[in-house]
Parts: sequence; C-alpha cells; structure tokens
Amino acid sequence: MKTDIEAELSRLGDLARDLVARARARGADVAEAIARSGSELSAKVRLGEPELVEEAGHRGIGMRIMKDRRVALTSTSDMTPRGLERFLDDAIELVSVSQEDPFAGPADPALVAKDVPVPTDLYDPAVGAIDADAAIAWATRGEAAARAADPRITNSDGATFSRATGAFAIALSGGFSGGYASTYASLVVTPVAEDEGHKKRRGFHWTARRFAADLEDAEAVGREAARRTLRKLGARKVPSTEAPVVFDPDAARSILGMLAGAVVGSSVWRKQSYLAGREGTRVASDLVTVVDDPFLPRAPGSRPFDGEGLRSRRNLVVERGVLKTYLCDSYSARKLGRAPTASAARGSGGGVGASTTNFVLQPGTEKAEDIVRSTERGLYVTEMMGFGFNPVTGDFSRGASGFWIEKGELAFPVSEVTISLNADALFQAIDAVGDDLDLRTATAAPTLRVAAMTIAGS
Repeated sequence: MKTDIEAELSRLGDLARDLVARARARGADVAEAIARSGSELSAKVRLGEPELVEEAGHRGIGMRIMKDRRVALTSTSDMTPRGLERFLDDAIELVSVSQEDPFAGPADPALVAKDVPVPTDLYDPAVGAIDADAAIAWATRGEAAARAADPRITNSDGATFSRATGAFAIALSGGFSGGYASTYASLVVTPVAEDEGHKKRRGFHWTARRFAADLEDAEAVGREAARRTLRKLGARKVPSTEAPVVFDPDAARSILGMLAGAVVGSSVWRKQSYLAGREGTRVASDLVTVVDDPFLPRAPGSRPFDGEGLRSRRNLVVERGVLKTYLCDSYSARKLGRAPTASAARGSGGGVGASTTNFVLQPGTEKAEDIVRSTERGLYVTEMMGFGFNPVTGDFSRGASGFWIEKGELAFPVSEVTISLNADALFQAIDAVGDDLDLRTATAAPTLRVAAMTIAGS
C-alpha cells in the first residue's frame, strides 16, 4: 500500500503527464509541466506566550510550452477540470503571440535521464507530522532556555519554529517524468539584553535540517542564543584601519553567496558577473575549492535530477583557486556555446533558469579557534548587514559586527563598522579556511580569513 506522500507524488505525476499530452495535442512542439503541493507551518512565541501561528497549504501547476522557437509560461492553482482547460487555452494563446528566441528549446534528449532512483533522504514524515502545538512547544522550550540562561537576558524578540513539506512531479514531452518529496524544519531563538545607555543587544542562534531528528535540541539552541547575545554587551566601534578579517560560518556563507551568483550561466551571458570570461583563470587563493554537489545526504539543496530532467551531477566550480566551470541550464549553455551542467531549476510558474544545489566551500583542516589565535590583530565578523555587492564590478562593502581580535584573542565586541574590498581581491586574499562546515543551508562555508580588508569605523 502506498504511503500518503507516495500517493500524492503519483497524483501529481499523472496530472503533469496528462497536461503535457493535452498541450501537445493542441499543437505545442514542446510541453513541460511541473505539479507541486505542500504545506508550511510557522509558530512564534515571545515571552512565553504564543504570538503568531501561520499554516498554509498549496497545490498548483506550471507549464512551459514552445512552438516555432516561441515560448510561453503559465501557471494556475485552479485544479478543477474547467480551470485546467482554461489554463491550457491560455498557454496556447500566449505562445502564439510570443517573440521567437533562437536559443529557446528543451534540453537535448540525449542528455535527459532515463532512469532516476527516488531519493530516500530528502523527506522525513516526522517533519510533516509536526502540528501547531508541537511547533509552539519547540519555540517555547528554546526561548525559555535562553531567558533562563542569565539574568542579563531581560527581553526577547521571540523564538520561531518553522517546517515545510513539499512534493513535486515533472513531465517533459522529451520523454522524462519524475518527482520527489522534501522536508525542512528550523528553530531560531532571539534573546535581548540591555546594554549601557539602554541600548538593546540582540543575538540569535538557529538550527535547521531536513530531518527532525537531526535538529539541535531546543534548549541547546536557546542557551547558545543567550551566549551570543551576552557577548555583544559593551560593543563599540573601532578606528578605521586595514586589517585581517575572519568570517564565522554564517558570515562566510554570505561571502560565498556572492560567488554563487557570479558563476551561474544567466549572469555570465548577460555580462552581469565580474567572473565573465574568467574560466580557467585564478579567481581565489589556493585554499579555496568550491563544489556544487546535489548528492550530499540530507542536505538542503540535494536532488536526483535538475529542472530539465538531466541526471544530477557534482560540479567542481573552483579548484584550488582556479575557476573550472560556470553552472548552466540548457538556455544559458547555448548562449555560451557549451554543454549544460545539470544546473537547471524550474520555478512554480514553469520557468527555467540556472541555479546552484549544495554550493559548498570545502573545509580545511584548521580549527576556527586556531585561525583566530593566529591572527595578531583584526576583526572577527559574526553578522553582516545591507546588500553592498555589485556583481558586475565585484565591489563589496557591508556593515558588520563581531569582535576585535588582539594578539590572537577576542578582545571586545564591535558594532557599527563597514568592511570593504573588491570580491576578486577578497577571494584571492583568503589565507585560512576552517574545518567547521555546517550544512544548515544549501550555500555553506566554514570559518575563513581574508588577509586584509578596509574596516571603516570611528
């Protein structure tokens, strides 16, 4: 007997295949349908009381059809027979008025996967079984542990537990059909402490995983959130200077995200990437190796196939500082005159574009504390604010907070400073990479140190 999720995947697959067949019968040269369903739950607790509970479900379908190099995208959440009939009518009408695109087309049929095993490590029934009461209990335990950790924790911005479950199926007129289910759950706790001058210092800690059993204990998350909040007390600016900057894994993930956006094919062919034309050249230090790996067990970005039905593959993006490849779907690959890298992502509306899966800066062998200990003087960054990155030029400048390093020790907390350096120079100046990789998110990096950056303070 099929489980509920297996039955849902079967229903979605049947629906997608039926719509593809009907679109082809109406004259579409190419028809591709994606059917999705799922639910999301979020519960926030503040000062021990439930403040917000949101729960929603969704079910919908998106389609991309092509005729004579014309492309149309349509989507609907109306799953009634009449709604689906109107959905198909709209798709055919849209494609008739679209402009031709010489690069449009489906994936090469020779590259489309013929047999893809259904993954067993992306979906956890225990996550889907978490109801509002259980979510509130998780958040309550986390916040209570933070508030009880130290009397200096005087307030709270709350604790939020969220979970999402989803299933999707895709059918392509080129012969591919497949689907899988996924789950993800997270808990974030945000305590508040009062500093001198009645300033409020907020810190946070969080845990997130596909499987409920892999989440950190709620009390442990709360205690760590309290510790991170308290260590901000007494934060101050530092004089403007140039010095080494150490990024903790959360901040390093944001740094790596700049590279992720610069290596996708759509950014490259549009000349919206400072890495355009740089394949085969040095773009980072020897310590930097970056892979896009969809096969990591239980990782947030793992998947068995891409949005065009190509079997997933591990892509070596940067090897010891040298840019080895761009990440391309079929369209951007044609634009760049190369083969796709199984990097297509398909949106709920049927559109396709290149994207990353698990985009990971490979860990080194140094302990994070040893990287700090070997830094005579510099800044240890734990949070960044703003969006100061120009992907065309690589210019980078963001607000930051963390701790000042003096003689290998965290001397005092720092806030209200700005760090800046061109991304090209930043990645090439990485002179230490830690061993503390944590795959809470699909883009992940361990602790890393940049040899010198401009720090603007007082």
